[in-house]
Amino acid sequence: MKIRIKGNSVRFRLTKTEVNALCEKGIAREKTAFNESHFVYAVKTSGRHENLHAAFLNQGIVLFLPETVLGNWSANDEVGFYHTQTLDDGQKLNLTLEKDFVCLDERSEDQSDNYPNPRLKEGVT
Repeated sequence: MKIRIKGNSVRFRLTKTEVNALCEKGIAREKTAFNESHFVYAVKTSGRHENLHAAFLNQGIVLFLPETVLGNWSANDEVGFYHTQTLDDGQKLNLTLEKDFVCLDERSEDQSDNYPNPRLKEGVT
């Protein structure tokens, strides 16, 4: 799982294994270790929310995805889910949850569990 944070925008990208875990178990999580503690980030299904909803809980970020929206995401071509959450103080938080695709350029990271890039299927680069 990858997260990208910039200002009031948070984007989660999930591998095939993580999307399967989310569909089957209702949660996909990851953690990053620091000397003092761990930073935890997760995507979790929810029956309480109608749209994507993010919360900062227990030293980490949880992105809640409505159960009604998830469906069988692991078996379909849906790329992702998007929502702008209005915070209590009126600010906007842009949320993105997407499947992680193989990059078009060469990367040193392991991409074997990423989804095939749709641009490669279409012959577009």
